[in-house]
Amino acid sequence: MRPATETKTLRILDRAGADALIAHIMQTMRALEEILTEEGGHVRAGRLRQGLSQTERKTALAAAYMQGLEVAKANAIALARFAPDAVEGLKAAHRRFAEVVETSQVVLATARTVSESLVKSLAEDMNRSRTTTVYGRPSQPPSPYGKGAAGRSQPLVLSRSL
Repeated sequence: MRPATETKTLRILDRAGADALIAHIMQTMRALEEILTEEGGHVRAGRLRQGLSQTERKTALAAAYMQGLEVAKANAIALARFAPDAVEGLKAAHRRFAEVVETSQVVLATARTVSESLVKSLAEDMNRSRTTTVYGRPSQPPSPYGKGAAGRSQPLVLSRSL
């Protein structure tokens, strides 16, 4: 396969070129799938730092994959003529890859929801402990700065070194 700058103008002229393009797309897809699977495993186990450690490589592979698909679309007629079986294999692999991407998105969305919930409950607990109670009901002492929520909440500080 050619470097990324030449890939945009690539024209498929024979079976060897068609096979090379499809092989490159499949290789990129497999590498991206491995990263997504590994990332999902780390995130499920709560190891976010390890799960997100290959972001740059994942971004580069995703860009190469999308660029490969654009070249394949531009050469769809030639690919269908020179390598119809390989095109069908690419379509099947792409469907499987779409399932992996969907699973990865679900894992990341779940992790995000859980972390947001934890931060919100932590902030509520911190503010609840600062609220005085009078006869079992939360009460705020009068503020010297007037009415409003200025004295009610404190900023939430998180430590990234945990």
